[in-house]
Amino acid sequence: MSRKTVRAIRAMKGKGIVSLTAYTAPIARMVDEACDFVLVGDSLGQVLYDYHSTIRVDLEMMIRHGDVVTRNCSHACVVVDMPFGYQESPEVAFRMASRLMRETACDAIKLEGGVEMADTIRLLVQSGLPVLAHIGLMPQHAAQTGYKKVASEQVLTDARAVADAGAFAVVLECVDPDLSRRVTDEIEIPTIGIGAGDACDGQILVTEDLLGLTGSPPSFAKPLTDLVTPSLKAIKTYADRTRASG
Repeated sequence: MSRKTVRAIRAMKGKGIVSLTAYTAPIARMVDEACDFVLVGDSLGQVLYDYHSTIRVDLEMMIRHGDVVTRNCSHACVVVDMPFGYQESPEVAFRMASRLMRETACDAIKLEGGVEMADTIRLLVQSGLPVLAHIGLMPQHAAQTGYKKVASEQVLTDARAVADAGAFAVVLECVDPDLSRRVTDEIEIPTIGIGAGDACDGQILVTEDLLGLTGSPPSFAKPLTDLVTPSLKAIKTYADRTRASG
C-alpha cells in the first residue's frame, strides 16, 4: 500500500481531512490507517521531552523522529515540522527542509508563518519541497508574542499569502471559528484546524491529548479515552506479581 500523496490531500478540500501527531513507531502504527496525514510535530519537545516550549527542538531530533514515523506509516501522508531556526532566510530554510525530506523520506514539511514566510514557501515549493503552512497562534513565536490570538485581518492576510505562495494546505491554530469559516471559504487550499472550530476542511490534534496521556490538554482537545488508569493498573499488577514470586 502506498501513502496518500500531498496532491491527494490538496484535493480533499471540504471532505473532512483527518490528522493526528506521531513521534514514535507504536503511535505511528496506531494512527496510520485512520489518518489522511500524520504530523511529526515539534510539539514532541513538550510531549516526549518535557520541554517548556518547542524552541529547544533541533533538526537532528526532527530527523530522528521523522524517520521512524515515516517507516511505520503505509497509508497516511507524513508531514514533518521544521524546527526553529529556518526563519533566518529562505536559503537556510531550503537546506533544513531538503535534509528533512532526504533523511526521513517524508512527504512534506510544515513551517510556521504567514506573509513573512511567503517567499520561503515559494522557494521550497518551486524546488520540489511540498509545504504545509501554519498560521494563527504559532508556538515557535510564543516567546515573543505570547499565547494570544492573532488579529483577524492578519490571519486573513497570512492565509492568502501562504496559499498564493504554493502551500498545499494551512493549519489554523486557535483562530476564532467564524474567522476560520471565512478563511476556509476564501482560499482554495484546505484549512486544518486545531482549536479553530468545525468550519475548517480538516482537524488535527496531538494524539497523546486525545488518548488522555498528557494530563492537562488544552481546552479544545478533550480526551476521548483515558489510557493512563488502565496502564497504571497493568504496571501495578506486573509489579505485585513479580514481588509475590520473589
